[in-house]
Amino acid sequence: MTLIKWLRLILICGALGLAVASPSASAHPEDEFCFGDGGLDPALCRALQDMDRGKDPGPRGAGFTETETIDFDRPWHETFALYVKIGVGHILPGGLDHILFVLALFFSSTRLRPLIIQISAFTVAHTATLALVASGVLSPPASVVEPLIAATIAFVAIENIVFKDMTRWRPLVVFAFGLIHGMGFAGFFGSLGLPDGQFWSALIGFNVGVEIGQLSVVLAAFLLFFPIRRLVSERGYRHMFAWPASGLIGLTGLYWAVERVVSG
Repeated sequence: MTLIKWLRLILICGALGLAVASPSASAHPEDEFCFGDGGLDPALCRALQDMDRGKDPGPRGAGFTETETIDFDRPWHETFALYVKIGVGHILPGGLDHILFVLALFFSSTRLRPLIIQISAFTVAHTATLALVASGVLSPPASVVEPLIAATIAFVAIENIVFKDMTRWRPLVVFAFGLIHGMGFAGFFGSLGLPDGQFWSALIGFNVGVEIGQLSVVLAAFLLFFPIRRLVSERGYRHMFAWPASGLIGLTGLYWAVERVVSG
């Protein structure tokens, strides 16, 4: 890292520290999200900042809302690549609830085939509802979707403890839960603002990024626990690792479900 980058990092940290320390400071989370070369398109970032500060974002006037689109002068493949990156970032590190759900699927069995079946069912389901909600066919309220996502985490994790292997109905359950998670993905996707005429390249890119993030979680868990599986028996693995991990995931999901219902 060059000296200029170090100085820029120090200045940013100092500014963030002042914002936290000062009670009168107003936080603009999109500023942090847009910072650097890896953030959103600069035009979108400026519009988000203007909306957050109550300014007129430009030629569209004061009537501009989050549901409107923003013009981009960018070819479709660049939009695709940008939204792939955003999709990955939504999972790693931003999507802890989705990470825990995927880990709950991972700990459901010691065999590879059940895991592949569940991940496939989850992928097909959340892809479908992501497209339906993002295109405006469905419009579920976030106040309902977010508690349900937390409840799905708890259910899958608890089922891991009750049953020692994947049940016959588990793929159907995971598919149904994937429909709910897809609505959550769509809520985040819809809040970004989209380029005119490039909806599908953005949507497909975002979904591909989400899949990359989820598969990265599965791969990391596999690389971590594969040597352990070879050292201990299947029963020992479940008792020492799968069940305790599922218990922690289940408790977290239950806590989030209650918290999200209470907070509305």
